[in-house]
Amino acid sequence: MAVERTLSIVKPDAVAKGATGEILRRFEEAGLQIVAIKKLQLSEELAQGFYAVHKERPFFGDLVKFMTSGPVVVSALEGEGAIAKNRELMGPTNSTEAPAGTIRGDFGTDIERNAAHGSDAPETAKIEISYFFNASEITGPCEAL
Repeated sequence: MAVERTLSIVKPDAVAKGATGEILRRFEEAGLQIVAIKKLQLSEELAQGFYAVHKERPFFGDLVKFMTSGPVVVSALEGEGAIAKNRELMGPTNSTEAPAGTIRGDFGTDIERNAAHGSDAPETAKIEISYFFNASEITGPCEAL
């Protein structure tokens, strides 16, 4: 399995619950290295741009409103099979279907307030990481990316 990078967002619901540290600990415990991290308050424009792929979906407005409702913690994670590993740690998108022990199962409440976001593919990860971080903000050995 190749070393890759993925974007993670600890969403406003999990930040408000004080779960950021535990979520980041789980990433590191699973062998993912945090190579960039920042806490920020998304503006409406920034949230709309990030979620533009969902612009035509009926939930877009609610998603933007939720993601701008409080601070988030964005990070770039690196490791062997980082994308799949992160998605496994998060669990299913709908927190009501996520098993205990997953991030969404432990900290999410529903399909929208599901505690975390993670990239779904290498191409998406590159776009998402560059949306929040410039090259000088990322540390780590993954030179192929």
